[in-house]
Amino acid sequence: MGKKVKEDKKAPPEDVFDTILVESRQAATVVLMLNSPEEDVQSKACEAIYKFVNKCEENKKTLLDLNAIDPLLRLVQGEDKTVRRNACMALGVMCAHPDVRKLLRKRDDSIAAFVNLLQPEEDTVVHEFSALALSYLATEFSTKVSIFENNGIEPLVKCLSSTDPDVQKNAIEALAQMLLDYQTRGALREYDGLQPMLDLLKSEYAIIQKLSLLSLDRASQDAENRASLRELEAISHLIKFLAHPEWNDLHVMAVMVLSNLLEDVESLEQIKETGGLKRLVAIITDQPPVEEETKGGKADKKAGSRAGKKSAKGEAKKVIEEKDEQSPGGDSIIPTLPDVKMSAARAIARSARSVENRKILHEQEAEKMLIHLLSHESVDVQSAAAQALGIMCENLSSRDSIREWEGLAPLIRLLNSESGDVKESVTLALTNLTTANSTNCNEMMNLNGLDPLIQLLADSREEAVANTASVLTNLAQEEVLRIECLNRAVVSSLIDPLKTSNTNVQSKAALALAAFVCDADARTELRVSGGVEPLIVLLHSGNDEVRRNTSWAITVCGVDEPTATEICKLGGLEVLQQIQMSSTRRSPFADAALERLLDSNLSAKYALSGHLGSGNLIEDGFFDAGQLKAGTKFLSLEDFCKQEMNDKRPTLLINSKQEKVEVKESPPPPPSSEPDSETDSQQSPGHGNRRLSWKSILKKKPSPPPRQEDNEALKADSSKTSVSGKSSRTGRETKSRTKAQREREEKQKEEEIQAQLAKEAEAQAAEENKPFTTPADPALYKYMEDVMDKIQPLPTTRLQVVALAEYVAEKMGGPIAKGQVTNFSWELPLSQIKFELKSNVVPIGKIKAGIHVHRALLFKTLADRIAVGCSLTRGEYNRAWNEVMLPEEDEVAGGARYPPKPYIVDLIHEPGKLLPVNTPEAVSYQKL
Repeated sequence: MGKKVKEDKKAPPEDVFDTILVESRQAATVVLMLNSPEEDVQSKACEAIYKFVNKCEENKKTLLDLNAIDPLLRLVQGEDKTVRRNACMALGVMCAHPDVRKLLRKRDDSIAAFVNLLQPEEDTVVHEFSALALSYLATEFSTKVSIFENNGIEPLVKCLSSTDPDVQKNAIEALAQMLLDYQTRGALREYDGLQPMLDLLKSEYAIIQKLSLLSLDRASQDAENRASLRELEAISHLIKFLAHPEWNDLHVMAVMVLSNLLEDVESLEQIKETGGLKRLVAIITDQPPVEEETKGGKADKKAGSRAGKKSAKGEAKKVIEEKDEQSPGGDSIIPTLPDVKMSAARAIARSARSVENRKILHEQEAEKMLIHLLSHESVDVQSAAAQALGIMCENLSSRDSIREWEGLAPLIRLLNSESGDVKESVTLALTNLTTANSTNCNEMMNLNGLDPLIQLLADSREEAVANTASVLTNLAQEEVLRIECLNRAVVSSLIDPLKTSNTNVQSKAALALAAFVCDADARTELRVSGGVEPLIVLLHSGNDEVRRNTSWAITVCGVDEPTATEICKLGGLEVLQQIQMSSTRRSPFADAALERLLDSNLSAKYALSGHLGSGNLIEDGFFDAGQLKAGTKFLSLEDFCKQEMNDKRPTLLINSKQEKVEVKESPPPPPSSEPDSETDSQQSPGHGNRRLSWKSILKKKPSPPPRQEDNEALKADSSKTSVSGKSSRTGRETKSRTKAQREREEKQKEEEIQAQLAKEAEAQAAEENKPFTTPADPALYKYMEDVMDKIQPLPTTRLQVVALAEYVAEKMGGPIAKGQVTNFSWELPLSQIKFELKSNVVPIGKIKAGIHVHRALLFKTLADRIAVGCSLTRGEYNRAWNEVMLPEEDEVAGGARYPPKPYIVDLIHEPGKLLPVNTPEAVSYQKL
């Protein structure tokens, strides 16, 4: 037997605890294990927590409630790499919960801990989850500042070049959040973070490409970043990206980055030189790319000489190969998505806001692409294209180019679109197209664009209505188009937009109305359609532009007297006076409207200002109602005529029109002299029977035939007499018959009386409903004839003035000695005339005894009819005077000396005497 060999087993040290395997199913137990001094236990606890929180959101909340955050945060900053990695994984996933982020923001060392984990010596997994944690935390603005202050941008930028796609994804996502802060945009440029972002566009993972485009979009909002991206040829990268149809879901974001880059003129110059804009247009319009070499080799050579031949042949071949690999051929064109087309149109619209950019885009024929997009089936694309065209049309050359490229027809066709956005954008484009371009305006009519435009004024889209009104304003500058629009009742169509609550619509509609009512027929249509009242309402608007355009419309409308009278009747005069007295609302347009209104309504002007110049010619219908206080409503002549007679100052009326006398046909003479003859009773009712009294009508009315009951009664009576053998009727039968007839006749008379009264009531009602007619003044008509026959033929104006003054004084009671005006009896005769007319309105020709105010008015009226220039000024206490401009007489040469001098015409004391202005005699004549 062999000798037994003892096994050499070392007993465990007495002070070391034996290894135990613990199986725990409670999260609280694992959280307690995080505080273990053993790194192996900490590592396994962190790994268990990572697996637990990855399951659901509730688990994150559970661990937060168990206070697991602080131990994990401590372990993240530990020395053991495995513990740091597992703790970072667990904490990074837990940061997805908002409550966890809230707690970490309160810990001062949390952001610095995650930033330190991004150091190059750390494991890739640590980079992944620390970047993930920062991407979650960067959603809050305060955390963005904290990351920036802890120098977190540079390590994040370095992570973009990692070979691990998860690290790239989390890092670019964190930077995308950080780029919402302007400080990060500058820091990104300093740490050369733009090139790695462009490189990520070639990533195999769509989420990385998307986040890269999002970051570029936000970074390119900074002007210096755009300059850096131009140096990195970012535009070419983006256009190549758009050439890949398999990435079409990201094309919108690429176009948004291009939109930012194209804001700068330098970017447009670059894309123009490289031909990138035409390639972009080809991609957006689904057309084959333009072959630059076939079109112009010379241009390529020049471009090459400017570039300085920097690239080597091998590099050029490599670029060509890449281009062939990445860009699809012309035969395999895949249409871009509508959203991409819409974004491209908006990008051009955004770039075209600059004058220099519009010029470059026009040179590159960007309008053709936009016109092409108008025919797309998507309303969003149509709207964006039309809006871009509208902005491009601010360039004068673009307006003609769009017409030459047949862009007007699709725009007019889209006026009938059901989309409000399309109609708004199209009308904006048409507004700019027709501004200061008569050829485009005429083309609008040739393409039958007037009818849909006018119909669009009733659309529910307010901005479209406002733009339509602007288009119509442009069209109204051409007389032919204005007449065509008026024939289509454009004035009536513009009234409803005036009643909207949108100030832009009100303003544009009022301006359009002002452009069309320069014709008399248009103003008549405006009055008949009730368009004056909305204009008066708009004068109360608090918007300056609305008041300004409305005042201009009233200035144009107030050219003729009927419209001016209607405006005054509706209170427009009072509103304009209030505006004139306001320090904040007053404007030159309101002043011009008030002046035009008063010039067209001289009665109101004289009542308000007390002065009529030599250019204000008094015509029939003028009346002097006395001085009107500020703010008092000016009444019309009809209102004054309807007032009951009172003891106030009479209203003096000027009306030389002869009253039209209706000649009525007289009835033919009766053939017989007998008044009750048969022919007289058969006279037709149209021959003056209305003048007869109801009694005479009853006398001439023939008796009606007997009724059926009476015939039967008569037959019964006759049968009775035949039976009895008596041929004669008894007295009682005769009395009973005459009594029945008498009752019928009385009843018939009552009916005729009622009918006659009804006729009289109808006649009275018709008289009340008759249109108002101005009271006639035959005496003034006779004055006019005398003046034109005797005074107008005089050789000089001076002689005409003197003769007219003498004539007026003669008709108004003759000369009055100085100091005797108060004794001159004129008030009683005037009151007698008022009583005779039963009215406060007195025609001037009926006054035979008048003083200053009456004579001056008559002198001005007659002088205006014979073209003798004179003014009329009202003074105080019934004083008024006329001022004329006459040249001095040269006694030596026998002619006149100019310039003329002003004179006051004496109509009271020495009729015909001319008083030089401002002399004591003239001042005495003007004052009491």
